[in-house]
Amino acid sequence: MLTTTARWPVPPPDWLWIPITVWAAFAQTLRNAAQRHLTRELGTLGATLVRFLYGLPFALLWLWVVELWTRAVLPAPNPRFAFWVSVGAVSQLAATALLLRTMTERNFALGVAYSKSELLQIAVFGFLFLGDPLGAATLAAVGFGVVGVLLLSPADPARPFRALLAGWTTRSALLGLGSGACFAMSTVGYRGAALALEDAPFLMAAAFTLVVAQVLQTALLGGWLAVRDRPVIVRVARAWRTSLFAGFMGAAASAGWFTAMAVEPIAHVRTLGLIELVFSYAVSRRLFRERLTRLEIAGVALLVVALAIVTLRR
Repeated sequence: MLTTTARWPVPPPDWLWIPITVWAAFAQTLRNAAQRHLTRELGTLGATLVRFLYGLPFALLWLWVVELWTRAVLPAPNPRFAFWVSVGAVSQLAATALLLRTMTERNFALGVAYSKSELLQIAVFGFLFLGDPLGAATLAAVGFGVVGVLLLSPADPARPFRALLAGWTTRSALLGLGSGACFAMSTVGYRGAALALEDAPFLMAAAFTLVVAQVLQTALLGGWLAVRDRPVIVRVARAWRTSLFAGFMGAAASAGWFTAMAVEPIAHVRTLGLIELVFSYAVSRRLFRERLTRLEIAGVALLVVALAIVTLRR
């Protein structure tokens, strides 16, 4: 479903965003698994840099493939595109920094749970800044999705909702909410950037936005680490073999997210993207023989409801 602000030469099928989003969630699950391995060797910021640095060549390759496939010329950036892509790139970096900051706080789990408010904030920001519709079905799906996520990552497994409500004013909760707000703004920024390239086919707009964003993020985070912690840059270079897989899956996931958000309101894309948690739990149980608790089963059930609503709302 395209908003009135998007004018593509050849509109894509209405259903195309669904398989693209599922693929993005699956690729992101694999990227997270690879980054978890790299964190032990490179640290959190080093593993984060891998996502952008090693993903950039694959993003450029995807842009080249799209150019050959669509026979479209590269878009001409305009001030509106520059603004939105900068908002997206910087917000994503800020969101990561805020989330990392919560790790040093006492109530880390609470802060992470509150950061999942990204889903609600995406819907609100998308409505305010991009005019994406907020129908009753979308609001219900987002609500079910948020509750499901909170059940999967409660601060107090015995009393998850009581713990969340009691912790609104804690430092970790505020940092978590700030992280969620920045993640939401980054998503809005990327969709806004793609929509600003009005004369480009949706695939070209998404691929071009991805490349520009990753160039900005690599330069910003790489430059900061080069000044503040140069040994991390050296370790990132030495770990190139494992990093290539993480970079490839990161670029594949980003290409999927950017493409889906270029043709569908972001609240729908991110809500369907919650299927990533189902993938993650499936991989965890398969590899580590972990079982779901009743609380986690309830969370997964609510996510399934949210996915059904957002995909069958038509």
